[in-house]
Amino acid sequence: MRSMRFYRIISTLLRYGVDDMIPRKWQPWYLRAMRRTCFWLRNRHKDKALGVRLRLALEELGPVFVKVGQMLSTRRDLLPPEIIIQLAMLQDNVPPFPGEHAQKIIEDALEIDSIEQVFVDFVQKPMASASIAQVHTASIRLESGEIKEVVVKVIRPDIRHTIHADLELMEYVAALAARYLPDGRRLKPKEVIREYRKTLLDELDLLREAANAIQLRRNFNDSDVLYIPEVYTKYTRHNMMVMERIAGVPVGDVDTLREMGVDLKILAERGVDIFFTQVFRDSFFHADMHPGNIFVDPSNPLDPRYLAIDFGIVGTLSREDKRYLAENFIAFFNRDYRKVAELHVDSGWVPAHINIEEFESAIRTVCEPIFEKPLKEISFGGVLLNLFNTARRFEMEVQPQLVLLQKTLLYVEGLGRNLYPDLDLWKTAKPYLEHWMHDQIGWRAVLRSVKANAPYWAEKLPEMPTLLYDTLKQSQSSIKLSQAYMEEIMRQQQEAAESRIWAFGASTLAIATLAVGFGLEEPWWAALTGLASAYAWYKAWSDRPKHFMNGKR
Repeated sequence: MRSMRFYRIISTLLRYGVDDMIPRKWQPWYLRAMRRTCFWLRNRHKDKALGVRLRLALEELGPVFVKVGQMLSTRRDLLPPEIIIQLAMLQDNVPPFPGEHAQKIIEDALEIDSIEQVFVDFVQKPMASASIAQVHTASIRLESGEIKEVVVKVIRPDIRHTIHADLELMEYVAALAARYLPDGRRLKPKEVIREYRKTLLDELDLLREAANAIQLRRNFNDSDVLYIPEVYTKYTRHNMMVMERIAGVPVGDVDTLREMGVDLKILAERGVDIFFTQVFRDSFFHADMHPGNIFVDPSNPLDPRYLAIDFGIVGTLSREDKRYLAENFIAFFNRDYRKVAELHVDSGWVPAHINIEEFESAIRTVCEPIFEKPLKEISFGGVLLNLFNTARRFEMEVQPQLVLLQKTLLYVEGLGRNLYPDLDLWKTAKPYLEHWMHDQIGWRAVLRSVKANAPYWAEKLPEMPTLLYDTLKQSQSSIKLSQAYMEEIMRQQQEAAESRIWAFGASTLAIATLAVGFGLEEPWWAALTGLASAYAWYKAWSDRPKHFMNGKR
């Protein structure tokens, strides 16, 4: 099963000529020879551009590879524009499955005989088709009698089998990488794939996505910068979801936004603000912010608002992760590279034995060139490559819990570059982070902590005398147990010393027995020393240290 899927992946890439993306000078001779040998896998789409071939290959390989293409579609600094344009089409132009099948899935999920029992109107032709699900427009009648336009998201049939096969193969490759690559342990490929598996399988559960949407909507209730559509949970199941229909301009359609007079500078800055608000204020962030999931409400061009959809992938961070991230960001912004190096060591991301001075110098070399430059002049691809080399030199381990955050940050950077090339990401984010850190370590943080814990303390206060008595009693028992343990250790040490003395005497007598037996004519001397040696061996054995259990020797 695994080998067949691996062969299908390689054969698909070769049939579409995707290997042309690798410069010939980087291809070893044996790879070129192998390519010529596989004559039945020749490039069958030479008439198409490389970007088109890559997109078609990813679509044929399925949702896991489409997700990879979606992430790459925001990286205009890593890939040429003609490939980026094609990868962007993966976000809403994946071939749909028949609308009749979608209607049947909906009727089975809601346990109804006809779609008209729930929907006033249902359009079988899908409005959009994505790698895991597709969306249909419809109308429902609310309990108030109002007719509401909605969208119905339906999971693709039989998609789980394909996803499990691809994930199984990726886990196999990750295990090989962890075992044989020099950086395998540091990069933690198995942990990363395990996290990706969880994320992707969670995306198949639309009840989970509905819960994510409700949480994000509550976090940004009455917000002027981000709107989350309402989910109708009454009509939502594991494989289908009904959500309010929204209207907006795709965030990637910059020309239309510009024609409508939208302030792109404010829009780009608000994207950065939304990202850091979700991460540091809410600890709950939309982790699939590619251009196909983000729209803009242009009704007020000078005060634009984002509209978000597709909440299947979200990320969370612990309090410790947030604190280390914020302190790292602020140290970066302040160019305090010594602090950055120390934080990496304190957090355990870098081993404690590394040389802090050398690590600080390496970070400065990588990061110093990116400051005080507009985004369009910064080669983030080069920065990432240099940071990777730095990580390899100083044994920096990949943090699986931060993989989604790293991916989302890449999306935010890509969107910012596309909207407003002169956006200074660091200048936009720095005030927010400084304010967040001030709230975390100032007197307001103390008051919040007291207020949050006061009910628990009030509940436990009557139990404090009993708890204090039990603690003191346990302490006394622990002291007595420790004393008994130390006495037993000393006894065993004494027994071991006596046993060694008897063993030495036994060895000496044994040697004497041999000497007497061969050197003298009277055998009784040898018998006497032999008996003495046997007695000494018996004493050495009987006086050996004995382990105790339950206080018994």
